[in-house]
Amino acid sequence: MAAGEQQSREYLERHGLPALLHRLAALLLYHRPERPRQFLIEALEAVRAARRGEAAMPGVLDEADAEAAFRMLDAAGRGFVTGRQCRAALTTLGLSTAELRVGDEEEVGLPAFKEEV
Repeated sequence: MAAGEQQSREYLERHGLPALLHRLAALLLYHRPERPRQFLIEALEAVRAARRGEAAMPGVLDEADAEAAFRMLDAAGRGFVTGRQCRAALTTLGLSTAELRVGDEEEVGLPAFKEEV
């Protein structure tokens, strides 16, 4: 790999851009708005507000959808899913798992699951 390419990758990773772009693409493809540029501007503004602690990070699913997905994964009604299940759900939805910091066997409750999606 060329030095310039490595520097570019490091730059993107340092600023969290791959995960952000992945999330924006997932939002765009899920919602398929008539005005995609305006939608992306609004999504970036929501991300900025979330990073300042003023709002929740925009997700692909609304709260009811996230709860329904969680309940399907938690068919036994234990009140949690494993990190592996959470990672698989994010992957299925086309979301990045790079920022998911739970082990495969760790328990992920509904609030944490909703935050991820």
